[in-house]
Amino acid sequence: MHKASLLFCAAALACSVPVSSLAQASTPQSSFSRVMSRVDLGVSGAGMFTHTVTGPIIPPEAPDYGSTVEQQTSNTLGAIVTIRYQQRPWVGFEFNGSYARYTENFISVAPNQVQTRASEYTFGYVAQPLFTVVGLRPFFGAGGGFLEFKPTGHGGQGQQTEARPMVYYSAGLQKDINGYLGIRGGFRQLFFEDPDFNANYLTLQKRTYTLQPTVGFYLKF
Repeated sequence: MHKASLLFCAAALACSVPVSSLAQASTPQSSFSRVMSRVDLGVSGAGMFTHTVTGPIIPPEAPDYGSTVEQQTSNTLGAIVTIRYQQRPWVGFEFNGSYARYTENFISVAPNQVQTRASEYTFGYVAQPLFTVVGLRPFFGAGGGFLEFKPTGHGGQGQQTEARPMVYYSAGLQKDINGYLGIRGGFRQLFFEDPDFNANYLTLQKRTYTLQPTVGFYLKF
C-alpha cells in the first residue's frame, strides 16, 4: 500500500510538469512587451566628411557681394544615437540624434574660421530584411529632419545658431550577439544647405553633403 501511494504521487508530479509548462507557454504576451520586443537602442561612432563648396556671396547688401568664397568643413568624429521600432522586416521607423564639433573654414573672407557644434534630429523609415550577407543581416533607411549649427563660445566668432533642413539615406549590416546585444556597422549620407550662421557675408546658398561611416552596438528590449 505504501509503495502504491508513492507510485501514485510520482506519476501525479510527472504529469504536473508538462501541464505547468504548457500553461506558462500559453500565457499571452502583453501589448507592452510585444511593442518593446520590436525596439532597439543603437549607439555608434561616426566619421564625418563634408563636401567642400565654392560660390559667390549671394546677398546684394553683403559687403563682399559677388566675391567667390570656398567653404571647407574640417573632418571630424561624432556620435549617433538611434532608436528603432521594427514592426515587420520591411516596415520600421527610426529616430536619430547625432553630435559633432568641427570648424567651418571660409577662404578669402573674414571671419575665415567658425568653430561650431552640429546636432542632427531626424526621423525615417528603415527596413531589415530576413536574409543575411556573410552571416550579417542588412538594413536600409531614409528620412529627414534638420541639422542645428551652434557656434562655440570662443571659436565661434560670435556667429548665430541656425538650423538647416536635411534628408539622408543609410545602409549597413548588423548581427545579434545574444538576445539583448548586437553589433552594427554602416554608411550614411546627409544632404543639406551649407551653413552661413545668418551672416549675409557668408551666404553662398550651396547644397552640400556629409559622408558618415559608422560602427557601434545596439541594445534590444
